[in-house]
Amino acid sequence: MKWCSFEMQEEQRVGIVEGDFVYDVSNQVHTTNLLEVIAREFEPDIDLDVAVSYRVTEVKLLAPYRPLKNVICIGKNYEEHVKEMDTAGAGKLVIFTKAPTSVVGPEAIIERHPELTDKLDYEGELAVIIGKSGRDIEAVEEHIFGYTILNDVTARDVQKEHVQFFRGKSFDTFCPMGPFILTPDELQFPLQIKTSVNGETRQNGTTADMIRPIDELIRTLSKGMTLEAGDIIATGTPAGVGHGMTPPTYLQTGDTVEVAIEGLGTLRNVIV
Repeated sequence: MKWCSFEMQEEQRVGIVEGDFVYDVSNQVHTTNLLEVIAREFEPDIDLDVAVSYRVTEVKLLAPYRPLKNVICIGKNYEEHVKEMDTAGAGKLVIFTKAPTSVVGPEAIIERHPELTDKLDYEGELAVIIGKSGRDIEAVEEHIFGYTILNDVTARDVQKEHVQFFRGKSFDTFCPMGPFILTPDELQFPLQIKTSVNGETRQNGTTADMIRPIDELIRTLSKGMTLEAGDIIATGTPAGVGHGMTPPTYLQTGDTVEVAIEGLGTLRNVIV
């Protein structure tokens, strides 16, 4: 299934997308918050034949949901990205978080925050949605609800001001996410990840290049720590970020950033 959250007549709804149509299933799942559906930890019985449908172009797609806890992010998970960033500690797993208040949806603006940073950057990533809570997880497949696109927007200068990345990654609007969540049965790995700025391809990678694959990430993160349904894991970014270009090329007001992943569509946002 391809899940989404959308706005219709200024009301948030939960939808299932098929082809060019989105089906409003809010009444069937008894909530307008997709996070509540995920937190129930079972797949609801959906009948699209009785659901009201709209063309996807008729509705406003939102971020699938805003997590209750921080978004868990993985750094240095693509070798070429490690090289372009020229950072120490290559080979070590980097784990940090983004504040849930940074989450916005497709077509939402990314705030430039010029008073705080002049080194605004993008990181297109595949994100995993945990669908079943667990600790010391071994049967990884049983704990995944689905996958979505995430842009780990970063203020590079602020990121370097502190020992931890949290603040430079967590300004409001710094976590665009969506437009859909696709369940694992409909996704075929490896997946191509492309990020473009104003139509120019900057990142063009594949999940096959991950240093640590998704199952290893989930097993590692869940050791001694409970992952809860609705937790989000951003799995790292391929090479091609603005900071790694020669010279470094950062996002400016008016830039359009698009992150596209096979099967998951395109996450598009504009810098304002």
